Amino acid sequence: MAIKNQPEFQKFIRRVEKSSDEFRASSTEKRHSKQYRTARENLAHLVDQDSFLEFGQFAVAAQRSRRDYEELQDKTNADGIITGFCSINSELVGSENSQAVAIVYDYSVLAGTQGAFHHLKLDRICDQAKKFELPIVIFTEGGGGRPGDTDVLIQIAGLHIPSFSNWAQLTGSSLKIAVNNGYCFAGNAALFGCSDFRIATKTSWIGMAGPAMIEGGGLGVFEPTDIGPVSVHEQNGVVDYVADNEEDATLIAKKLLAYFQGPISEFSVKDQEILRNIMPEDRRYTYEVRDIINTVADEDSFLELKKNYGQSIVTGFIRIEGQPFALLASDCQKLGGAIDSVSAEKAAEFISICNDHDLSILVLADTPGFMVGPASEEGGAVRRMASLFKQGANIKVPLVAIFLRKGYGLGAQALVGGSLHNPVYTAAWPTGEFGGMGIEGAVKLGYKKELESLEDPNERKELFDKLVAKMYEVGQAIEAASFLEIDAVIDPIETRNIVLKAFQSAQGNS
Repeated sequence: MAIKNQPEFQKFIRRVEKSSDEFRASSTEKRHSKQYRTARENLAHLVDQDSFLEFGQFAVAAQRSRRDYEELQDKTNADGIITGFCSINSELVGSENSQAVAIVYDYSVLAGTQGAFHHLKLDRICDQAKKFELPIVIFTEGGGGRPGDTDVLIQIAGLHIPSFSNWAQLTGSSLKIAVNNGYCFAGNAALFGCSDFRIATKTSWIGMAGPAMIEGGGLGVFEPTDIGPVSVHEQNGVVDYVADNEEDATLIAKKLLAYFQGPISEFSVKDQEILRNIMPEDRRYTYEVRDIINTVADEDSFLELKKNYGQSIVTGFIRIEGQPFALLASDCQKLGGAIDSVSAEKAAEFISICNDHDLSILVLADTPGFMVGPASEEGGAVRRMASLFKQGANIKVPLVAIFLRKGYGLGAQALVGGSLHNPVYTAAWPTGEFGGMGIEGAVKLGYKKELESLEDPNERKELFDKLVAKMYEVGQAIEAASFLEIDAVIDPIETRNIVLKAFQSAQGNS
């Protein structure tokens, strides 16, 4: 006990206390008045209790030449960024699988701006994350670069700072999940944008430049809330998930990370009998594919990303018997399930991330193919749709494909890895149907002369319907299976079991 009376130890204790929200009461109260949380409150919610190992806690802004050192300790604690090792979700996935890195920007310190020591801290923790291939959760709230660090005398523009390159280089090795609440501009937005998955609260504004930079560039005067509201980014694909607030965002970040951390032991299952009657009797009618997803998956395990972007393909994650899988699913209520340029790129990016981080992919397909027409081509369809083929052709993780209904043309091939034989197992429900192009289009094209020869519109419709029915019979799932174009036709209630068997076979002893 005697050591506690030593002045060095007392100095250490006082310095540690300056990191606490209690010591920084004024800034804590300011955050709470906005219904926001402090950086350390977000950190405490994110990481497992007593697991955080902090780096650079005693850093301050590089402004000793212009401000009192005691003031810097009080006002610029940790130089506005908290970094360290931690565990996340250990109770769910076990201690070994839960190791991670946490990075939390502190907006109460100089508006979360990026200073000299701040960058050194970021670089140090990124190096460690890369070395040990640890996933990272980062909270990005802040105003970008900081011009006031007067102690820095060895640079003018600061353009040789490696932080952004280091962050980008983590792609493919360390999974990066970004969470934002409030203002996120310039360098902070660059980190947000370079992350694999991006979660933002409803009170988020994210832009590659803040008001001062925009005005300085002669582009007008704007309020911070005019720049990159989350309502815009939800529609343009920048944000994967819109959370209600910081608490909700943190919970989603933890849930999202858990899919990449491994299986869980506890799960519950819905009655699979539902699946036998879930499809409409008329093949022209639509249905809610999320009802199928939520039935096939373990209860409450489905997490959808980018719901309001590229809507004809659902992207997200599920568990089956506790095992995590990435999910692609056609949404026939959007464009009839046709794959447009936006949804193709969305799916391709998703596949790339899951492939990099060894997460197996389940596809629930029901698509008439790629969206076609002059408008589609004006949007760069040839280039953008090809991205889905590129990623599909290079999938290294197991992929299992289940066709719920339509599987037509190049789009169907691209959605399941480029070919119906690229998946580990390709099966269809009895409602499955296949062809080189949609049945109606094939009839109109292949029987154009016969149809045009009938002047009576009723006769023409009767012939058209007869030809469609005939072609449907030929293209039914059972016929496709008889020609070995697909591996099997399955009872819908067996979907969970069959998918799990296929993935287990592919994983073997790995």
